[in-house]
Amino acid sequence: MIDKELMKLLGGNKKYIFYTVGFMVLGLFTNLTVTASICQIIYLLSKEAELSAYITPAICGIVGIIVRYTASRITGNLKDLLGRKAKKDLREQTYNKIVKLGVRSTDGMSIAGLTQIAMEGIEQLDLYYSSYIPQFFYAMLAPIILFGVTVGIDWRVALVLLCCVPLIPVSIIAVSKYAKKIFAKYWGKYTSMGDSFLDSVQGLRELKIFRADAAQHVKMNENAEEFRKITMKVLVMQLASTTIMDMVAYGGAGIGIAFAVTGVVNRSLSPVAALILILVAVDFFLPLRAFGSAFHVAMNGASAGRRILSLLNQLDPVWGTGNVTDIELKLNKVTFSYDGERDVLKNVSVTFQKNNMTAIVGESGCGKSTIVNLLFGALRPKKGTITVGGKSLESLSREAYYSKLAVVSYNTYIFNTTVRENFKLAKNDATDEEIFAALEKVNLKQFIIDNGGLDKEITEDANNISGGQKQRLALAVNLVADKEIYIFDEATSNIDIESEAIIMRNIKALSERKSVIVISHRLENVVPADCIYFMENGEVKESGTHADLMSRNGGYAALYTAQKRLENGYAEVSE
Repeated sequence: MIDKELMKLLGGNKKYIFYTVGFMVLGLFTNLTVTASICQIIYLLSKEAELSAYITPAICGIVGIIVRYTASRITGNLKDLLGRKAKKDLREQTYNKIVKLGVRSTDGMSIAGLTQIAMEGIEQLDLYYSSYIPQFFYAMLAPIILFGVTVGIDWRVALVLLCCVPLIPVSIIAVSKYAKKIFAKYWGKYTSMGDSFLDSVQGLRELKIFRADAAQHVKMNENAEEFRKITMKVLVMQLASTTIMDMVAYGGAGIGIAFAVTGVVNRSLSPVAALILILVAVDFFLPLRAFGSAFHVAMNGASAGRRILSLLNQLDPVWGTGNVTDIELKLNKVTFSYDGERDVLKNVSVTFQKNNMTAIVGESGCGKSTIVNLLFGALRPKKGTITVGGKSLESLSREAYYSKLAVVSYNTYIFNTTVRENFKLAKNDATDEEIFAALEKVNLKQFIIDNGGLDKEITEDANNISGGQKQRLALAVNLVADKEIYIFDEATSNIDIESEAIIMRNIKALSERKSVIVISHRLENVVPADCIYFMENGEVKESGTHADLMSRNGGYAALYTAQKRLENGYAEVSE
């Protein structure tokens, strides 16, 4: 009925559950007071009592109504407070976890799935915490309290009502196993449909070009139909469960009322006592009936909550508290595997010296990008060590290490804000003069001035500037950041020759005062490097300057020669 792991997420907010239940119980007692007062007034009317006799029950009834109203308002406010605090804390925990995981993937979750869980999933958990949990405790207490009150009036009726009450939880338990499976499938189909929709929107241009939009439309319709079917199963299950609970609740109340009436006829039970029992009979079942209704919402929330738990329970990357005292990076006999079986890197040893340009090259799939992910802590080696100034990467504070590190890749993100604000993300106190100086280095200054200046708004995914301009802007932002270590991961991929030349010129100039690491598939870009590591099948096969490697006439020379031949052939065809 209650998921202990989900309850742990509440932390100190658990107290609001007990406050809420306490006021719900207070409301129950005041409800009994009002019921007793009404019955007493009816009894006095039947006896044609004097007016003064009505004062006490009338006052009790009025006070009971006021207290009942106040308790209901406070209960509602507490539920709202509990829900808001639970949502706030869960969003904070989820965000902090994503930040801690950093550049790691989140248990295979797609961006669409992660967004749905972090937003709507937490909304569903709000109802689980604010409605289901308090109602669960209240539904357990209310029948016992009512039994304690009514057993003194007529133990037979009280016992019959109490014995009928467990039939509602029995029906809920009977449905729960099926419900968990249904809701797990529901969330799976829901996130799958979200993934498909996002995928189709992002790839709409390609779908149109390949004339595959009609086929994708059919696929999306199939996903939507599957989601519709699972949604209908959820609704049918909820309707069937509600019908069963109604039959139990009103049937049990009917049996209790029948026993109260027969008590008047056969057991000399007073009509006033019988009336109290008749009015209270339904109250035996209403808390559990409300709990049953909240159960379905809870299953949906719990299903979403388990996905949130799978995110929150992921192991954080191992970081220490040490400071960075030297920036020389080394990979010492590093072996890495994504699946634990096939090694992507095999006994790799690489040194990245200070004030130097070091390049890692090789054909696609040789392990270049894996090294980049290892260098900025997204991955950890299976064997071997990564050191920064002689200290293991795991022993360093992530904040201290990242304060020295900048990564510029082919997909470096430019935020949907002004040019100035993008620079201020890298350096909060960056002046306009610093920004323009960096823009001038990458040949973007005049373009920015002519197009709105530093207040120019960059649209989502930098769609209002060209690919080359986006890459150069990313480089300029990182130049302003003024870090000690720069990693360029295919930073010139898919851009024009002019932009490529500008970026590589800046990279070489930067290497004279910074530690620069270049990952590139195009060997012409790494010719000026102080040291080049050539990789094949996850191993470092050759290392040295461009001239050294060419003189050896090995794998690097063969790849460089092949690329030059292709480029020259393309140039001849173009002419």
